[in-house]
Amino acid sequence: MAFTALVCYGCSSKNSASTQRSDTTLSNKSIKKNIGSKIIFSRQKNQKKLTQEYSSAAKNSNYTLASPYIKVNPYETSPLTALITFKTNKAAKVTYTVQGKSEGTSITNTVNGGYTKSHQVPVVGLYANYSNRVTLHVTYKNGQTATKNVTLKTGDLPTYIKRAKISVSKKDTTKISSGHNKLTLMNRTTKEPFAVDSDGQVRWYSTNYSQHTVEQWSKGRLMILTKEKKSSQLYNDLVETDWLGRVYKEYSFAHKTGSSDGGEKEKTVIHHDLLELPNHNILATVSDGSKYKEDVLVEISHKSGKIVKIIDFKKILPKSMWMKYKKDSSGDVDWLHQNAVDYDSNDHSIVISSRNQDLIMKLDYNTNKIKWIYNGKSKKDWPQKYRKYLLKKDGNTTTTTGGQHGLYILKDLNSDASKTDILLYNNNIAVTNGNKKTSGKYSEGVQYRVDAKKMTIKQTWSYGKSLGQENFTPIIGYTEKQSNGNYLITFGYKKKGQESNIIEVTPDGKQVFNLTIKNPASKAYVYRAYRIQVYNDDYVFDATQD
Repeated sequence: MAFTALVCYGCSSKNSASTQRSDTTLSNKSIKKNIGSKIIFSRQKNQKKLTQEYSSAAKNSNYTLASPYIKVNPYETSPLTALITFKTNKAAKVTYTVQGKSEGTSITNTVNGGYTKSHQVPVVGLYANYSNRVTLHVTYKNGQTATKNVTLKTGDLPTYIKRAKISVSKKDTTKISSGHNKLTLMNRTTKEPFAVDSDGQVRWYSTNYSQHTVEQWSKGRLMILTKEKKSSQLYNDLVETDWLGRVYKEYSFAHKTGSSDGGEKEKTVIHHDLLELPNHNILATVSDGSKYKEDVLVEISHKSGKIVKIIDFKKILPKSMWMKYKKDSSGDVDWLHQNAVDYDSNDHSIVISSRNQDLIMKLDYNTNKIKWIYNGKSKKDWPQKYRKYLLKKDGNTTTTTGGQHGLYILKDLNSDASKTDILLYNNNIAVTNGNKKTSGKYSEGVQYRVDAKKMTIKQTWSYGKSLGQENFTPIIGYTEKQSNGNYLITFGYKKKGQESNIIEVTPDGKQVFNLTIKNPASKAYVYRAYRIQVYNDDYVFDATQD
């Protein structure tokens, strides 16, 4: 089966007869100018009136538990959330519960901040087009309690979620990784991101369109790549926000730098992944503004919004990889197609995934020097100076990655810094160096252990092969390990993008959750699904602060 003619996000770009011969790379100065990152305050200015309104409500003693201030969709971008404000005569802490429609679907959170007399309750997890029953439970220091039930009415879902036709075919509530405040977040390739409960009921969404990028951030926040306006064809607005839609920081990028896949009209600067470094700076996969795309990493200062570090993979990998790679249908050269990056705090390094080279690699983040490389390319086909970095397979069952996605490092699986445990989604399509014998027959979630001392890689877990071609996806996908040891796997481009299939399995491969989304529009499929807390321990909400 051949998939190189697909015109969609993430597809192979080796379908043109025109070959690039230039070995020109841009200077760091040119890359910074082309990307043009900066901090702006447009959205924060727009929410200033809301801050004033909520500050007044917080000071108003007339709002009590018996008669609280309530605002559904408080920041006008998150319709299934609410802000409830009231005062108590004595210091107390507040817990809220959004009553679920079935067993195990209620969402309960205790407001962080301890005992206070003034209370701001950020409610997440309402149902759409529904009279939601929310219970406020107040506990005073002396142990006394008080309860108030309120009803919150919400509007209908937007078109591109309503048409999604979400169905759950399997749900074992005794074994899925859920808890009292977890939802499954659908990070879509485009349109509105949304989150569902174990019934497949939508319990959160953002009206901001996003592309590939909705990531968890510190302080219980989210980082979403969106547009300045829905009508825009460019995703160049990166917003640090929370589940209620409050904006804390906004980064903007140059309008002329974005790239697209397969000649699509919509373009993006940050194309597939970003993460928060220990210093809180942003590490993002970008295009540099040249004819070569999706082959550069930049570190962006969270204080200034400026680029403080650039990693250009044209300057790290063999020239033959990018000089001879052919244009795609958009006229660009997508030779690397970097679709994932993660940071390893054990040795201050990063791991990256290159779809179009079927390659995963680890680099020292200080020096940009290669630590190891793994792909299906024969050792003799690598230039001599790269051969010492190539990993050898440990065991006959270790697969060769093909067009893989979503690579990240598993934390705390062992105390040996020389061993790195990695989880990824193996699309199993031989783009350039994958396994041609198995290519197109199945896709799978795969876990590896890399031994940097022995320079070996060993497969330690996988799931998906038994599903066969039915769940083969030539592009996108993700595998996430859960706190209970289960794995959540995103078969995002199933049946040529007609549907996305999210499956949770136990370590021994037993399905405990199976959800299908009928994709309602072109490119509205699920890029990655995350099982995520909607209110974590370091989230502190204060609507009165600018």
